[in-house]
Amino acid sequence: MSEGERRIAGYDVVARDGNGAVTSDRRLLRGARSRQTVLRHAVDLASLDGLAGLSLGRLAGDLGISKSGVQTLFGSKENLQTAAVACAREVFDDEVVRPARSAPRGAARLRALTESWIEYARAPLFPGGCFWAANLADFDSRPGPVRDALFRCQRDWRALLAAELRHASDSGEIAELDPDLTAFQLDAVLIAANTALRLGDEEGEEVVGRVRRVREAFLAPPR
Repeated sequence: MSEGERRIAGYDVVARDGNGAVTSDRRLLRGARSRQTVLRHAVDLASLDGLAGLSLGRLAGDLGISKSGVQTLFGSKENLQTAAVACAREVFDDEVVRPARSAPRGAARLRALTESWIEYARAPLFPGGCFWAANLADFDSRPGPVRDALFRCQRDWRALLAAELRHASDSGEIAELDPDLTAFQLDAVLIAANTALRLGDEEGEEVVGRVRRVREAFLAPPR
């Protein structure tokens, strides 16, 4: 089990007291573990049916716990949704972003990031595939904390891609390009690949190959 899977499964949970300090209080630890268990199921459901489909009652029924217990943990559906986004973001960072940091800045790290993303979608960490692809379209016209949380995740991911592209371009490693535009284009290709993989495209490996060809075109060295 990977670090990200351990986190979303509720292992290695820490609880904090009212002052923010880590505590061994068993009651608080039970609450933290219960929260992680509910969040794991919420993230999985949201990857399949969207955050809009989440409800305190549905989670309670699925997990065999009381609705009041779930409400005590999250307070409202909106709080549950934003917590699910934060949980998905943490797991995504563990599985896709952090492993790529061992690669040198620039083209090598951009390749590492996209390869991690390909694995994240091809052998999906979440049952519905990419969490962001499953939810961004549903909330792009719904102002509020949930849309804001989803937007920050998308913005930060594209900014990360752009930063590595900018480093590679500025250092002369690749041809000069517009990093922000290229990051936008690359992200669009990745989302398209996720859709093809979710639809059961019989040419799954060819889809992955197309992503790599597009990426390498962006990373072409200067002439």
